[in-house]
Amino acid sequence: MPTNLPKKALIAITSHSGAFYPDGGINGAFYTEILHPYLALTSAGFTVDLASETGTYTIDPYSLSSQFISGDDVAIVADAEHPLNKLLSGAVKKASNLISDDYGMFFASAGFASVYDYPTASVLQSVASDVWDRGGVVAAVCHGGAIFPGVKDSKTGKSIVDGLELTGFSTEADKLAGVLDKIHEDGVLTTEESAVKAGGLYVAPPAPFDDFSVTSGRLVTGANPFSARSTASAAIAAFEAL
Repeated sequence: MPTNLPKKALIAITSHSGAFYPDGGINGAFYTEILHPYLALTSAGFTVDLASETGTYTIDPYSLSSQFISGDDVAIVADAEHPLNKLLSGAVKKASNLISDDYGMFFASAGFASVYDYPTASVLQSVASDVWDRGGVVAAVCHGGAIFPGVKDSKTGKSIVDGLELTGFSTEADKLAGVLDKIHEDGVLTTEESAVKAGGLYVAPPAPFDDFSVTSGRLVTGANPFSARSTASAAIAAFEAL
């Protein structure tokens, strides 16, 4: 493993929140897409930091519903002293305060809100680009791939996903969730559209909400909230193979 790759991961969090759902509910960061990677990474011996572009974030209330929170997660959500919740309550960093050399892995968590701010999150993009240029692992789950058009390979000047297979929340899934029209009305791209824009070879999961991830060397992507844990595990495997 290269000596310039600390066993430390940055989990990026969307800083966007606004009225989004058909019932008027707000979007934001998807809790389990932070929690499950955090648990997998810390269990594997990684130190983990959390950061958003602005240093602020809002948890999407929808992500705390029983559709997504079950099993051991129920107790974690309710435990203010859980290490992740303590980080979320007072230690989410502003991207401009990060030192990119500190990280050997960049993991973009998501939520529908990510398609609004990740495409212009230039500092988070630069951190991911630096991790990539140093030979590290860059990963994203669900809508986290919205960041990829701006994550460049310094050798080619193109997105790091150019010519690589990747997955993410499909446009079909956005339609099934009832939010595709809203995304397009607001003038932003779906995750699948972002992948194509960046030159990636998008691979849809067998069914929109199946647990599904794709590893393309040092690029690891997952399809939806139910893929967050397996995507993190695949990212860890990619890191250990360096």
